[in-house]
Amino acid sequence: MTPISSPDDFLWKAGTPVSDYKTTLMDAMNTGDRDCLPGRRNRAGVRRPLKQQLRIDMTPMVDLGFLLISFFVITTELSKPTAMDLVMPKEGKPMPLGDSNAFTLLLDVQDRAWYYTGEWNKALEEGAVLPVRISGKQGLREQIIRRQQWLDARHTEEGRSGLMLLIKAGPGTSYKNLVDVLDEMNINQVKKYAVVKMTPEEKAWIQKQAPFINRPGVPEK
Repeated sequence: MTPISSPDDFLWKAGTPVSDYKTTLMDAMNTGDRDCLPGRRNRAGVRRPLKQQLRIDMTPMVDLGFLLISFFVITTELSKPTAMDLVMPKEGKPMPLGDSNAFTLLLDVQDRAWYYTGEWNKALEEGAVLPVRISGKQGLREQIIRRQQWLDARHTEEGRSGLMLLIKAGPGTSYKNLVDVLDEMNINQVKKYAVVKMTPEEKAWIQKQAPFINRPGVPEK
């Protein structure tokens, strides 16, 4: 049995209401703070931890938001579909065209193409219907440049501006080849060009060049 050495060791003192000590004791039990008990003194060098309020810095989120907005704006501008102007001849009477200004391109399947200048029958008799590559500097582009230089050398009123390029796509011609030809028109600054239909004579001649190639809409022999 522990002897009582001091009146301070009592939980309550005489003359103090019991309800006050009961309230103080219950607060100490709930909060775990033993220093609030009567007769308990603070220990030297021990500090009660301070409760700090949590604070979230939103500045990096603002920077991230601007980066996302910039990214979506740029990608939206880059993904816009582009359209190419295509001039098609109107229905009606054919327009007169000089043989010197006429440049005809025949497109076939499997990236095959031929060109001739002037009138078809005359070019066929002279053997002037020649194969040509659609893309590349040594193909169609070279032949267009030569024809433009030839027209400039004639010192005509229109010069190279009078060149009329007729694009004739046969059955089974790929869309890619047609777009490549239109790109060559822009590269060589050909101001007059049109996509027209092949004549029956031209279709029959192309069929003879490669009879074993199957073409859509052409009966097999």
